[in-house]
Amino acid sequence: MSEFRFGIGEWYGKSFIHLTPAEKRTFATLSIKGQHRQQPCIPRLAENPNQNCTKNGGVCSLRQYELINQTIRVKDGKFITTCPERFREDKKIFQWVGEIILGHPEPIIVEQIGFLERLRHQEGEETADVGKIDMILIRPDLDCFFWCALEMQAVYFSGDAMGRDFKAIAMHQDSTLPFPAGRRRPDFRSSGPKRLMPQLQIKVPTLRRWGKKMAVVMDASFFGAMGEMDHVSDISNCDIVWFIVKYNEKKGQAALELGEIRFTTLERTVEGLTAGTPVSLPEFEGRIRKKLKK
Repeated sequence: MSEFRFGIGEWYGKSFIHLTPAEKRTFATLSIKGQHRQQPCIPRLAENPNQNCTKNGGVCSLRQYELINQTIRVKDGKFITTCPERFREDKKIFQWVGEIILGHPEPIIVEQIGFLERLRHQEGEETADVGKIDMILIRPDLDCFFWCALEMQAVYFSGDAMGRDFKAIAMHQDSTLPFPAGRRRPDFRSSGPKRLMPQLQIKVPTLRRWGKKMAVVMDASFFGAMGEMDHVSDISNCDIVWFIVKYNEKKGQAALELGEIRFTTLERTVEGLTAGTPVSLPEFEGRIRKKLKK
């Protein structure tokens, strides 16, 4: 009988299964003490050599492990991104988005731009930003202001917090691979319909009126958990450009790769994120009647 659990995929930018026992215990101690900022953020070092980790606990991604006959192994090679900073590896995503949407591989990057303002209730009252766009990418070599928006969406998980794993790893003395101590799963429903969809519904209509595109980055596991959505054939007819990335693990390190690019409208995106279609009226009313009989 096999047991499956989700545990650490990458920790402080390094593949968990390739860390030495001593490295695992060191990272566990840092995470338990909340000292993650003492470690560099490896994906962002190309942007800033002094950039340290900002993710509490330092877990970049999850992956699924299997316990069978007292042996622990990786169930499959898929990494599920839990920290959006992971997508910034070597500035690759900015190159891909720049090339596809802006026609330039080295766009200027401006972060956290206020997009929504709180309404002023009286004259003279200062406005305050109540919503921001993660990033704006600007083509640097044109007289006109040519730009696009970029959102990077990682996955939340539900279940036990990672602290249980950190403590178990800190006490694990032999060289075997520790099985995840906590029970958790990637929560694609919370990450998609509850988090990403409202952001797109708020931002994309205005961007569309302005004639601007929204780029969304997510990993292949997340995108695969979404429902089917219709895709348009040309970027000129889309509102959202999806950059679906994957990870290729070589020599103990997972490298970010561009898996697929999709063009969609906002309306088809909402259908995909919802991942469902309405039932018929008779079916819905039948369910109401069934509840009434209880």
